[in-house]
Amino acid sequence: MTLEIRPYDRERDAEGLYASKVAFERGLGANTGGEGKAAAYEGKLTDAYRERWLRWVDRCVDDDPRCVTVAVDDGASDEGTAEGEEVVGYVFVLPERLAMVWDAAVLNELYVAPEHRGTGVADDLLDAALALAADQDLPLDRMVLDVDPANERAQGFYDRRGFEPWGEMAARPLDDA
Repeated sequence: MTLEIRPYDRERDAEGLYASKVAFERGLGANTGGEGKAAAYEGKLTDAYRERWLRWVDRCVDDDPRCVTVAVDDGASDEGTAEGEEVVGYVFVLPERLAMVWDAAVLNELYVAPEHRGTGVADDLLDAALALAADQDLPLDRMVLDVDPANERAQGFYDRRGFEPWGEMAARPLDDA
């Protein structure tokens, strides 16, 4: 197994990236909020969502090719990736033009496949995200992310990497408007 951390390449990595995105979403749904949250996250994973999400990734990568960084295992083979390559993790930082959302760099998602957790891949991906953020022109010199308090593994990882509480998110369904 040889891992490579590199910018996302839509021609080589789209299918593997989306497979990781699906695993990310299913993990959030199954592990952080009960059956209702799991059903909501699973319900959005349609073919239309796939196409829309990959188009959005492409727009972000067009802004800055480093917005999405992948961890690729070149010792495995997976349908949809280059011969012998498998996307085993990714980090997605919103492009600088969206920094005003939180007045900071926004770590949108970081995912590592379960069999690669605890190997340093998440650290390497986060280092790539922090390097990108350091190059962005930000109102506040910081990176923010949303991590579910029920996700103890992620909480521990971000705590070890120096992240501290910064506000709190609240949400409500739009169909109640």
